[in-house]
Amino acid sequence: MSNLRQAIWVEALKARRSHLPVISAIVFAFLPVVGGLFMIIIRDPELARRVGLISAKAQITVGTADWPGYFQFLSLAVAVGGVFLFGIITSWVFGREYSDRTLKDILALPTPRTAIVCAKLTIIAVWSAALVAILLIVSFLVGRAVSLPPAPGGLLLAGMVRVTGSALMTIALVTVVAFVASAGRGYLAPFGIILLVVILAQILSVTGWGEYFPWAVPGLYSQGEAIGFTSYLIVILTSLAGLGAVIAWWELADQGY
Repeated sequence: MSNLRQAIWVEALKARRSHLPVISAIVFAFLPVVGGLFMIIIRDPELARRVGLISAKAQITVGTADWPGYFQFLSLAVAVGGVFLFGIITSWVFGREYSDRTLKDILALPTPRTAIVCAKLTIIAVWSAALVAILLIVSFLVGRAVSLPPAPGGLLLAGMVRVTGSALMTIALVTVVAFVASAGRGYLAPFGIILLVVILAQILSVTGWGEYFPWAVPGLYSQGEAIGFTSYLIVILTSLAGLGAVIAWWELADQGY
């Protein structure tokens, strides 16, 4: 247990000394600002006529200039953008051991390798959760700034739950990225996987098979689509499979390094 705490402390120290936490926080804080801009465009007919193309895109993306429409945009942004951002964070946490040439040193430590993996995933989970919290806080500030119409507390809570649910499912799937970053020995392979799953998620969602593809499920959920237990189970099993794969790789890393 002490080994796990020490490993978490080391990973937290690595993250703190990097610029990536600040950059990722800025990116996530910017999403509500974009949503607020869409709200203004939709609500202001004169502005919509002057920038008709942007207005049309905003209408398709958000729908209505109110809190439900605002949260719908944010949940979709988290479901799609989160695949990129959470994936980049995971790629950095696991892939940097190759770019910094520290993997051999880590493998030689007396700390159990499973503890190292769990520490890395813990930092990723806490980091990602903090980004979602920042997004929700900024979303309320922006929503008030653009004067969205008042909504019942239950409606606001439902919107927050949708955003959080989309984020949790997206975060759960980073275990696959962690495995690819480890087995692929760096950043390139996980970046390719991230791009591939995003493209496949869009294609399968349009063709009606998205509920069976784990990376498409958060996006469908964010838009209020009817998805069943099977879809949630696929996300859970994919996450567990990625977790098992990355732990197994680290345990056997000496053979393939």
